[in-house]
Amino acid sequence: MSALDKAKNKADELAGRVKETTGKATGDESQENEGKADRAKADLKDTGEKVKDAFRK
Repeated sequence: MSALDKAKNKADELAGRVKETTGKATGDESQENEGKADRAKADLKDTGEKVKDAFRK
């Protein structure tokens, strides 16, 4: 996995955490759920990159 891909995935995960936390603090379930979805998407991308790395070795 390239460092750039790792950084992008971490940035997406962090953005999701911020949305989720903001949604919880304000009582906005829609924003909270959007944050959870963003985090899940970042985790999925990270897993995909790890699978690619495994096949390259």
